[in-house]
Amino acid sequence: MVVINRTRSVTINPPKMCQPIGAIWASLGVHASVPLVHGSQGCSTYPRNLMCRHFREPVEVAITSLHEKATIFGGAPNLKQALTHIIKRQHPKLITVITTCLSETTGDDIHGIVKSFKAENPVYDDSTKIVTINTPSYVGTHVLGYDNAIKAMVSQLSEKTEPNGKINIIPGMLNPGDVLEVKHMLKEMGVEAIYLTDISRTLNAPLRLPKPHFPEGGTTTEEIADSANSLGTITLCKHEGQSGANVLKDKYGMPAFLGELPIGVEATEAFLGNVTQMTGKKMPESLRDERDLLVDAMVDASQLTFGVKVAIFGDPDIVLGLTRFAYELGMKPLHVLTTLENPQFAKDMQALDTDYGADAEKQNIIVGGDLYDLSQKIKETPVDLIIGDYKGKYISKDEGIPLVRVGFPQADRFGYQRKRMIGYRGSLDLLDTMVNTIMDRKDD
Repeated sequence: MVVINRTRSVTINPPKMCQPIGAIWASLGVHASVPLVHGSQGCSTYPRNLMCRHFREPVEVAITSLHEKATIFGGAPNLKQALTHIIKRQHPKLITVITTCLSETTGDDIHGIVKSFKAENPVYDDSTKIVTINTPSYVGTHVLGYDNAIKAMVSQLSEKTEPNGKINIIPGMLNPGDVLEVKHMLKEMGVEAIYLTDISRTLNAPLRLPKPHFPEGGTTTEEIADSANSLGTITLCKHEGQSGANVLKDKYGMPAFLGELPIGVEATEAFLGNVTQMTGKKMPESLRDERDLLVDAMVDASQLTFGVKVAIFGDPDIVLGLTRFAYELGMKPLHVLTTLENPQFAKDMQALDTDYGADAEKQNIIVGGDLYDLSQKIKETPVDLIIGDYKGKYISKDEGIPLVRVGFPQADRFGYQRKRMIGYRGSLDLLDTMVNTIMDRKDD
């Protein structure tokens, strides 16, 4: 296996987004919340456009609309005015103030500005919480933005009171369908959880008239405060929740399991094992049935999946989870790529490859790369299947290799946000999609 780190200063077709998008995602998982982006107008337009196309839901994002004057003299007046308008007009339970590359570069102290706003507004009461989140867009990706947002929320809102007997789940940037699958598994085990945060209803809401002021569902600010009293914290995507889990661990002494995304048999068992270790609740027969159905399908599909060469790209946790599942299916992941420039990803991938004895053929682990890197590696060593988000369609068309769409964003598909890929049932759905794609290619 070869680890390839980014060497070019120019990025070509990157499968990544800026930090504020991850922070907006986390904010929209809180009931009656308004993400307030402290930047120029495009900093809210692009995330709203992208998320609306993926979730097929209205996505409301406020903006402080910084222009030339605010850029030179500071954006405090814009931020205070925006807070005033949002509180008066929308009466939210939570406002998350999210910085951008512009406000970070000009050096706006959002924590100080919010503190000053509260002092200058005697009418402001604590019914609207304000959380400040630093997300400079020129550092990291949306993955880091989500991680920073969860860290900020639990740091600024959690409060130690009485034990609640629940566990904290940090889902990461997964679809509403995946969050519902986690809820299904925990319900089967009889475990109550606080989700940090929960988009399963806020970004997949039923149409009801009259339209509610805010979508139903989402984690309440009271639940975030109560997360300090849980038995422990489990992150499904360790790159998108480890900072928040570690804050709760260090501040309140609760255990934190930084898990691998539960795709396939082994990773799902590991997740359920962590739940058992934390709560004492064992896996019921109903989940064992789901597991055995998945194993049965994997055996049935083995003649079609064994030896299939794949290229996988996307967010680090999704790539790791998909690669493990590909190995379980007897596939050969020849090229894996993530844009996160984190050496830990390469170590995790190398450990995974070693577990499955993947040295038989050369594998490229591309860290901090872009889709141009991936396309060049595919030209050198072709694959049978590409797994990633919709931006992979250009490589797919150029090289004549089918694409299985997994991850965020999926801007050219309808209903993807309802799909699931985690847990036994989600893995079964993903297996069906992959096998049918392979069968279609054989027919061609």
